[in-house]
Amino acid sequence: MRRRQFIKLVGGAAAAWPLAARAQPRQQKRRVAVLMGGLFSDDWGGQAEAAALEAGLTELGWKLGNNIELEYRWPGAELDQVSIAANEIVAMRPDLVVSRTTPTTAIMMNRGLPIVFVLVTDPLFSGFVQSLGRPGGNVTGFSVFESSVGGKWLALLKEAAPAVSRVSLLFNPETAPFADGYRRSAEAAAPTLGTTVVSAPCGSAADIESAFDARAREGSGGIIGIPDTFIDGHRDLIIELAAWHHLPAVYGLRDFVSRGGLLAYSADFVAIFHRAAGYVDQTLRGVRPGELPVQAPDKFTLSVNLRAAGAISLTLPQNLIARADEVIE
Repeated sequence: MRRRQFIKLVGGAAAAWPLAARAQPRQQKRRVAVLMGGLFSDDWGGQAEAAALEAGLTELGWKLGNNIELEYRWPGAELDQVSIAANEIVAMRPDLVVSRTTPTTAIMMNRGLPIVFVLVTDPLFSGFVQSLGRPGGNVTGFSVFESSVGGKWLALLKEAAPAVSRVSLLFNPETAPFADGYRRSAEAAAPTLGTTVVSAPCGSAADIESAFDARAREGSGGIIGIPDTFIDGHRDLIIELAAWHHLPAVYGLRDFVSRGGLLAYSADFVAIFHRAAGYVDQTLRGVRPGELPVQAPDKFTLSVNLRAAGAISLTLPQNLIARADEVIE
């Protein structure tokens, strides 16, 4: 940790100092800005992520309000609000920024502040790092998915609802420029699963409704909702439309299932935030972020909602239920 430098006087002059002047100086308080892109402060999942980060820092010897201060910003998913929050952080000049999600990190990049990102989909494709092993620059962090998971989502959806033959992949091109990797992965798996994958770019609630209408009209439809801040921001609408149209859906975010969605396969976001505390600690102790390798998720969760299945008259296979890490009945 950086400490205030002080002058040592020699001989009898030092003994003449007042006791307070000779005391060990206080440790400098470090300031970390946490930009929780995609979330508002009342989101319980986001609060769990923040608590995990704080717990990890406490375990590493940091004391909130004593030698470290965390300044949170909760701008939601709208990019203009994220930009406003990013500007506030730049004016704040913290020692480090923890940046949540890909679009949030894109907005925070190149502002002269060290960054530890979390829940970024493809930091190499997005241009955040030079390589995963040696990111370079002043940024590193934790990815959330590899694009190959697109095929996994499709396989789980087909297992849950074998009659599905045509699946729409929901994403917003502005907030999820990485969506093409998921699409290619799902399309590669589609022939062996007897399905067709259709891209469904959405930039508004009306676009989402149109995508659901199209799948419902054609029959045997299904939905994949990728981990995209726009999709997450419209999760209640998406869950409602899936139930209304009796369409099975799989999501890349666990929160969809806890709110009434059918199926999710997701990295454990809380675990990622807890691990991120280690990189915050190392950076504050003098390690350049670019020297720390980007880390992949080490834990995934499969969640199913039996109530949601019953609402669309779907009986989930027992084998799928048995494998689930979380079952909502």
